Amino acid sequence: MTVELPHLDMDHLPATDATRLQASDDKGHPPRILILYGSLRPTSFSKKLAIESELILKQLGAETRIFDPQALPMLDSVPATHPEVQRLREWSAWSEGQVWISPERHGTITGVFKNQIDWLPLEDGSVRPTQGRTLAIMQVCGGSQSFNVVNALRVLGRWMRMVTIPNQSSVAKAWQEFDEHGRMKPSPFYDRVVDVLEELMKFTVMVRGRSDYLVSRYSERKDEARRHLTNAKSREAIS
Repeated sequence: MTVELPHLDMDHLPATDATRLQASDDKGHPPRILILYGSLRPTSFSKKLAIESELILKQLGAETRIFDPQALPMLDSVPATHPEVQRLREWSAWSEGQVWISPERHGTITGVFKNQIDWLPLEDGSVRPTQGRTLAIMQVCGGSQSFNVVNALRVLGRWMRMVTIPNQSSVAKAWQEFDEHGRMKPSPFYDRVVDVLEELMKFTVMVRGRSDYLVSRYSERKDEARRHLTNAKSREAIS
């Protein structure tokens, strides 16, 4: 139990044992985790869960950032040079793992959340802002428990070439699960959130340093070799 996380039983939540997971050349820095949430409401429960997740991740030893979507323009309404677009892309490139949290709206993720992912290209020059990063997915529900959002997020994570961890969290009747200070109450839902974040930390330490190899594709290596050959022949023809 800690002052910031009074519902955690620390006897059953040891620090991530990086020595059992990390690559031999891993420098051992704290895992860098970016958290995205999907609502602009002042009383947003996805934001409250994002803040709670950040506290838990810090307890587990992560370095965290939460992106605030409030000032992010709609996709293609401004150039990609917009400061908030650049911030989102830079933070995604900085991250080694991500947490995606969305409310359910009409049976799927919100436009606020999808807009953030839509601003993240699969490729930005030589940089791929999401490929090879680990991903944890969660949703908050206004009513009974649903899995529509986490199912959609899992598909989206695969499309963004991320390593989505097996565990996930769906918080039913989210308005009952947070106190007047915005903190999550002790419950099986809270314990599942801790489970998900602990698993994310382990997968992140295990995957980072190896992600380039893990996502190296035959078809892309073949295309790259063909481009190099074409460029070499063009240079020979010019000379």
